Amino acid sequence: MSLSILVYLLIFLSVLLLVGGAYLAWQSARGPGAGRVARRLRAMNTATDDSIKTISITKERPLSLNPSLQALLEGVPGIQSLDRLLLQSGKSWNVGKFLGFSFLGLLVSFLLLSIFSVPLYMRLGLMFLCTAMPYFLVSRTKAARLEKIEQQLPDALDLMGRSMRAGHAFPTALKLVGEEMSDPLADEFRTVFDEVNFGVSMSDALMNLAARVPSTDLRYFVIAVLIQRETGGNLTELLGSISAIIRDRLKLLGQVRVLSAEGRMSAWVLGLLPFGSAALMNIVNPEFMSVLYTDPAGQKMVGIALSLLVVGIFFIRKVIRIRV
Repeated sequence: MSLSILVYLLIFLSVLLLVGGAYLAWQSARGPGAGRVARRLRAMNTATDDSIKTISITKERPLSLNPSLQALLEGVPGIQSLDRLLLQSGKSWNVGKFLGFSFLGLLVSFLLLSIFSVPLYMRLGLMFLCTAMPYFLVSRTKAARLEKIEQQLPDALDLMGRSMRAGHAFPTALKLVGEEMSDPLADEFRTVFDEVNFGVSMSDALMNLAARVPSTDLRYFVIAVLIQRETGGNLTELLGSISAIIRDRLKLLGQVRVLSAEGRMSAWVLGLLPFGSAALMNIVNPEFMSVLYTDPAGQKMVGIALSLLVVGIFFIRKVIRIRV
């Protein structure tokens, strides 16, 4: 009996050591500390190539790599708003590539829908969705990037406060955030530090940061720093206060999301249930559903049902979308 217990104990210890070793190996290869070390090694490796590389102080952002398309897009009204959206999403796309993906979605959807006999209104709706798919992707990427930046911002402000208490200047604190934090916030702070080094004033560099990252919390930080630079005061305590406010807001936002989770689930279920039911009924009895596509009265019913569904989803979204 004691031998069996000893064997089981040794097996348990072996599995525990195996799991612990795997976790430590993962931490050394993929953890945040490994990311900081990798960034520092890349900086050391590229430090000797500064004479070869050229740095663009103006940070030109072309609308397209094609000169003809560039000249054409410059005259389109509202094209700068689209370019700003791509910049805020963090993607490396330019406007020309974005429009190319949209045109590709339109072309592929047109070719696929030409093979099947689909009603005209459904064809137009599906073609519109495929064409707008890159815009939805960019908007979702932008929202996810902003959410990650807002999650990182309190830790970044605490790091800046600690560095300034240790005697560092404000630009050096920005540099530390760019070196020690992870992207996407670190990349934005590195950009601010580089702009200041290139001769841009601190106020202009911070305003550029607020324009690139349309986050309310980050704008509070920028405005507070700009006011402090004009009126004076303890910037370290100010950063600590902003960090505490942001953390409290994120905590309240998490509670609101928990309370509104039932409404979001209801919106998903009510929005997808008609399509799931229609697809299942079409598989079981295609002739029963074909009346909605072939008969004019059925087509009108489908159009009215889809319109009411869109209106219902809009109102549900208004109810469950609580801004904090």
